[in-house]
Amino acid sequence: MRMLLSALIFLVAAHSARAQTVADLPPSDRGAIHDAIAGQMQAFQRNDAEAAFAFATPNIQGMFGSAENFIAMVQSGYPMVWRPRSVDFGAIVDLDGHIVQKVEIIGPDGAPSLALYTMEKGPDGVWRIDGCALTASERVAA
Repeated sequence: MRMLLSALIFLVAAHSARAQTVADLPPSDRGAIHDAIAGQMQAFQRNDAEAAFAFATPNIQGMFGSAENFIAMVQSGYPMVWRPRSVDFGAIVDLDGHIVQKVEIIGPDGAPSLALYTMEKGPDGVWRIDGCALTASERVAA
């Protein structure tokens, strides 16, 4: 019983520490997160598959296997990320224990979307993109 209680306390403490990590994220990490996402979007604009793929975590790279497969998925499934009309970085939040950067995007068709970029800091200290989920924009229509 004591071991179970210790494990439970550890899990609660770990979750609390993770939430505090987001709230206390230093400006250098916030800037690195922004730069990773912006860098990948710039690579998309240049049609630079290798550079765009390099901003993804090893997990994402393993899922797609090659920069070409990754770019094909982005072009077909994420046209608003591939060729946005405008991009506006929002808050960095904790969602289910993951660091997520909110990015408001106006797609090529003029439709707004909210991109939720899950970010991961690697053992090398570099922030990379571990996924992007699209949802309805948080902006109120004018």
